[in-house]
Amino acid sequence: MEEKYRTFEDLEVYKIAREFRKKIYEIISKLPIEEKYNLGSQMRKAVVSITNNIAEGHGRYHYQENIQFCRQARGSLEEIIDDLNLCIDQKYFDEQYLNALKEEGYQLLKKLNGYIKYLIKQKETSI
Repeated sequence: MEEKYRTFEDLEVYKIAREFRKKIYEIISKLPIEEKYNLGSQMRKAVVSITNNIAEGHGRYHYQENIQFCRQARGSLEEIIDDLNLCIDQKYFDEQYLNALKEEGYQLLKKLNGYIKYLIKQKETSI
């Protein structure tokens, strides 16, 4: 039986990252006016980079390229977690809510690391 083609949208890690992105966008929309353009712009670029890199990596032909894009997504995710720390430090939002978002970020990081490990294993077995 033939396996149907799977798109990046079928990847569990992408689905989780997409939901995380929605929550970060909510935070961005509620930033104080003095942060709308600086921190808000930085957060928007980083959180979009997570899902964009997962998608772009999936579209690459070689496992190593996909792995590299996933590593870039991982870096952007950690950048967002640091931005949430900034929001905590500046008391922009409820600390408990931000800590819950950070925990979601760390869960996404685990999924992303698992996907990278899977890709590495696939690369090794395809040689």
